[in-house]
Amino acid sequence: MNQRIEPNDDRIQWTGAISLETTEGWVRPWRIEYREKDLYHRDLVEKAAMPAGVTIEFVTDTSQVEILCNVDKERSPMDLFVDGVFHSSHPTSGRSQIKFDSLGPTKKTIQIWLPQFGVFNLTGLIIDEKACLNSPYLVDKIKWVTYGSSITQCRQAVSPSLAWPSLVAVQNNLELTCLGYGGQCHLDPLIATTIGNIQADLITLCLGINIYGSSSLNERTFKPGIIAFIKLIRSQHKKTPILVMSPIYSTGRETVSNNVNFTLQQMRVEVRKSVETLRSNGDENVFYINGLDIFDESLSHLLPDDLHPNTEGYSIMAKNISEFMQPYI
Repeated sequence: MNQRIEPNDDRIQWTGAISLETTEGWVRPWRIEYREKDLYHRDLVEKAAMPAGVTIEFVTDTSQVEILCNVDKERSPMDLFVDGVFHSSHPTSGRSQIKFDSLGPTKKTIQIWLPQFGVFNLTGLIIDEKACLNSPYLVDKIKWVTYGSSITQCRQAVSPSLAWPSLVAVQNNLELTCLGYGGQCHLDPLIATTIGNIQADLITLCLGINIYGSSSLNERTFKPGIIAFIKLIRSQHKKTPILVMSPIYSTGRETVSNNVNFTLQQMRVEVRKSVETLRSNGDENVFYINGLDIFDESLSHLLPDDLHPNTEGYSIMAKNISEFMQPYI
């Protein structure tokens, strides 16, 4: 016989979720405040229900753990770490039970990175019959919030811990809140308010590619939109460093105008000017990162669809972004 642990057991620590929707049978992590989901565009709500960057963590001496969850036909894998070291990854698409075994008999910290794409409802855990289950040890980490598009959500990474925000967080011992929403990075004011309402020691914003693709802002509105978005964040995070990154290289979009006559090259100029304007008006803690310094044309072979990096590309992004973050962590 094994033990079944209920999904709302308070010994399970959730990290990276803005809110937890709890019912009698399951817990769903959200990357917005789920009680306010009607205030957001439905497409953003869809992506906010996907637990990119979210982990569950607990201490146990079980030799195996089985994750019980809802079935989603199109969902990313799940990764398990033991005492901070990668152990294994398992697919989750179409499955309601994901089992990790060969964990050893000693007490250890288990950290599970949830799928970066697809909806995940935890319905329970199965551990050994006589195994203990405790809350994880308190560790004071720098709290990092990153906002962006599908390039930040990283569906194309082969597993969640290989998304670039996850790599940066693990390599630098950061507590991650990933607000990467595929197709939905449009400077929504409510997202700025959300960022303002959560603890953050460092904030990064990766801006432009969704606005280019959807033509949702033009040359008249893009820069004011960036400035207003950052001002909303700044109203709550008075001195927190904010790093603002323009789009990475994207084949076929650099000099090709979208429906409102914007190119990616022009967008980088506007992102840089937005940061310069904020700095000249007294905000000394906002900084510009040129997306081409993170991922440039020489890496275009790592863009299978000419837009999203593959797993190797995300690894390079993580390395380069980490270097820019070092002075602030």
